[in-house]
Amino acid sequence: MATAIQKITLSSAQDIPFNKLVLSQSNVRRVKAGVSIDELAESITRRGLIQSLHVRPVLDADGQETGMYEVPAGGRRFRALQLLVKQKRLTKTSKVPCVVSDANADILVDEVSLAENIERAPLLGSVLELSC
Repeated sequence: MATAIQKITLSSAQDIPFNKLVLSQSNVRRVKAGVSIDELAESITRRGLIQSLHVRPVLDADGQETGMYEVPAGGRRFRALQLLVKQKRLTKTSKVPCVVSDANADILVDEVSLAENIERAPLLGSVLELSC
């Protein structure tokens, strides 16, 4: 007997003004490890935002979308963009590429943040191979 293949639906992508984004308190990364926020902001200035932010709509008490989006994954990138806005190198209304999850999805916000950090493949071996 053949088993049915489960179909998936990918989250939509859209550009959202920076001033409509808020950092989720569920973001699992608490320690700023590795590249500093200043260095990441400089990288974004030189290369652009290489990886989109993962967001989901903020809902009001009635379950209606407020027009704001929380950022559960991509906190360092959000803080680097925030620094660029503070330095007036980026406007508050600049559009930020975002992958938008369903606000009512059964996936927990902190699960998205944790998955983004865990599923990242280490580059150390690749960097060493390139330098040889």
